[in-house]
Amino acid sequence: QIQLVESGGGSVQAGGSLRLSCVMSGHTSASYMAWLRQTPGREREGVATIDLGTGGSMYYADSVEGRFTISRDNAKNTIALQMNSLVPDDTAMYYCAARNRRVVSAPLAARKYPYWGQGTQVTVSS
Repeated sequence: QIQLVESGGGSVQAGGSLRLSCVMSGHTSASYMAWLRQTPGREREGVATIDLGTGGSMYYADSVEGRFTISRDNAKNTIALQMNSLVPDDTAMYYCAARNRRVVSAPLAARKYPYWGQGTQVTVSS
């Protein structure tokens, strides 16, 4: 089992930045982690992923490429999502997700992740 707790959400004006954190704990170690987001009326979409078993290989959704950065801390039990140049379309509930095996295809798909945090709200105003 893997437990995930997100933090760092909040309200920010367009053009601003936020940094989200996800703390991982539990008996089972995660091999692959991701940030996903969901807005009411829309499907949950993958934002960024990081492969903890291959030196930290990362993958980003086209909509956030160049603006968001996913990373891990030195203890390798926490991941972060640095979000820069935020726009109103980034407004969503952001979730941390994990699995204990590598993702080899469709890494941004929510169905790949059996473990989820409770989410942290990000609101970007004009």
